Amino acid sequence: MSNPRIAQSDDAVSELRAALAGAGITLPSLGVDLVGVCDRGDAPPLVSLGRCTVETARALAAALKGADR
Repeated sequence: MSNPRIAQSDDAVSELRAALAGAGITLPSLGVDLVGVCDRGDAPPLVSLGRCTVETARALAAALKGADR
């Protein structure tokens, strides 16, 4: 059974993972926050970005600085 709340978060994770991969960045712990999955509210669960190395953090910062706004 598919849950639309969780599907929204899963889709966001997939979009972010693809965008990061396009910039050569991997966040190994990127995923849907499991605590939020258990919540019975209407809001989609949070997306957990997780931890990363210093190098990955710097690459992410550089990619964001270069992004069109």
